[in-house]
Amino acid sequence: MPPSCVLLFEDETLIRLFPNIRRAWSFKGEQAQVGITGRNDQRVLFGTINLRTGHRIVIMERYMRQEGFQCLLKQVRRLYKGRPVWMLLDNATPHKTSESLALARLLNITLIWLPKQCPELNAMDQLWRSLKADISSNYQYKDVEQHAKAAINYILKLSNKTAMLKAGLLSKYFWLKAFL
Repeated sequence: MPPSCVLLFEDETLIRLFPNIRRAWSFKGEQAQVGITGRNDQRVLFGTINLRTGHRIVIMERYMRQEGFQCLLKQVRRLYKGRPVWMLLDNATPHKTSESLALARLLNITLIWLPKQCPELNAMDQLWRSLKADISSNYQYKDVEQHAKAAINYILKLSNKTAMLKAGLLSKYFWLKAFL
């Protein structure tokens, strides 16, 4: 891998209007209450994290389709002009369409496929997990747009070091430590 190469993890997550229900503190003998509207909606966040710097890119789309992934690829290329980009990602359908593969080739972004059913290998997946625990649990947002914007702000406002820590990139057991 060339020293100037940008190495990214990519993943998506669903942001739903319904809150994730998790354990919560309450007074002894009382059950914690989480109000919900009864309506549901969703948005999809596509995101990357740079393994070396912790820099993140996050975009929001209405659906998990190839157009969203392709939009992310274009954003990656704009931000890392002239540098080779290697992207580690799962085998989700939007990544594997012929149009997405052709665009990645055109933009000179090398796609590296992670094994199926191994989210623990994807640092971006770990960052989403932190987001869901800190932002999406036990709270009903007014609408899904407000929830998605709060999620994007959470991810982008983390310091690079904190993002790398939450994503597991700074662990002494991180599986790609030799590349950092």
